[in-house]
Amino acid sequence: MQTAIVITEQPVSVSVPVGYSFTLHCRAEAHTSLQYQWFCQCQSVCRQIPGATKQELPITAQKTKLYTCRINDLYRNVIFSDWVKVEVHPCVARGLLPQLWQGEPIIILNPTEQKVEVGKPLQLQCAAIGVPAPSYQWYRNGNLLEHQKKKKLWITHTKVSDSGTYLCCASNSHGEHWTNAVDIHIGTCCSEKFFATGKLALLVGNNHYQHHPNLMAPVTDVFELSLLLKQLGFQVVSLLDLNKAEMVAAVSRFLQLLEKGVYAIFYYAGHGYEHLGRNYMVPVDAPQLYAPENCISVQRILQKMQQQQTALNLILLDTCRKWYNPECALSQVQPLEPWGNTVYGYATSEDAEAYELQNGEFSSGIFMKYLKKHILQEKKVTHMLEDVLEDLGRDPVVTGKQVMEIKHTLKEARSLTDPICPTGAATERWGCSREPPSETVTFPCGVQAELRFHRLFSNVLSVCAKLQDLPAHLTDAQLMLRQPTSLC
Repeated sequence: MQTAIVITEQPVSVSVPVGYSFTLHCRAEAHTSLQYQWFCQCQSVCRQIPGATKQELPITAQKTKLYTCRINDLYRNVIFSDWVKVEVHPCVARGLLPQLWQGEPIIILNPTEQKVEVGKPLQLQCAAIGVPAPSYQWYRNGNLLEHQKKKKLWITHTKVSDSGTYLCCASNSHGEHWTNAVDIHIGTCCSEKFFATGKLALLVGNNHYQHHPNLMAPVTDVFELSLLLKQLGFQVVSLLDLNKAEMVAAVSRFLQLLEKGVYAIFYYAGHGYEHLGRNYMVPVDAPQLYAPENCISVQRILQKMQQQQTALNLILLDTCRKWYNPECALSQVQPLEPWGNTVYGYATSEDAEAYELQNGEFSSGIFMKYLKKHILQEKKVTHMLEDVLEDLGRDPVVTGKQVMEIKHTLKEARSLTDPICPTGAATERWGCSREPPSETVTFPCGVQAELRFHRLFSNVLSVCAKLQDLPAHLTDAQLMLRQPTSLC
């Protein structure tokens, strides 16, 4: 008599930082020997994991995926385990994870204080890592909110009675951890607290130059900053290695979408220079010696940002500020309007270099090293940058060589963590791009290859390919990806 397969241990969902290693477990019982096969699903594509035929599946977390295990017996009975989610968080501060972490919940994102107008939606958000993945429970004024059991608390139409002190408890079998408590005020809000009508950021990193020394840090710095700004609610476009025409086009599109009340960030990492208080960014195709007509004027960009009546303009320049061509004339730039909404963050002081840190294959600008540490702070943006300046100034590697400089006309205590009260749809059209779906290509010989696509930057698409099971008439096959060749 055949007996059904019984799963005695189901795998469990986990929430972990990127690079963390752990193991999923699945065990079953039957009167015959059993065979196991693990599957994963990412972006609606489900695939068998080659070689994953044991009760344990070791994983080093890189990307959020779903997993399940299929169990077969000798009578062709089949059963699948529960689907579990491996949620991977790319931005978990170093040092947040205890050295001997046992999987207890650790809060990595706290809710923020808000003032919301009556009838408008309220969204509070928190996040925690844990093994198993934590469950969530929200509270208001110490009272349990019965139906608020997700990372995001959402109230579609707020009432005055929704005001109060909110916090969330993240718990699993190893314990529980509480978020910070935040005060939420429901009333005629948006005039009482600073807010953004939208948040847009354009990040440009130039690494590979045609006529100048190549750099290493911009690719890393742009990627890491884009992740942090997305946590703050910014719609981000991140671009690498742009020539002058491409930089002009990207900036033009960015400026077109700015509206009244928007928080706008422009970040540039690459070669640059300053002359008599005017800053220039060097495109990858700029000749030697470069002149203003070969480069992009930062002051021109900021002037146009102001014309859009933005609420906050933050310019972050991770470049050198030396001037190497004293005979070259300056470009004509009108002075900025005194609107009190502009902040400059320079990676280095006037007529000084900006340095990169290199550790093996890893490279980062020293300015970004400390900006990453403080940019999520809930404080006036100029105060946040002052914290960066102080930390960078204490770094012995660049003592006497590089010190950050801040200039601003910010008259209000605006913070990058301020809430968004949208009034238009422009921000929704900036930085919104979907990952291309994975696909399987079949060659005439019968070989199948799976192609997967990853968009690490807005203008860089990485492609990886993997051979599927070979047809019986083939004993060996190799797959190579090559850059497309020009037909000209």
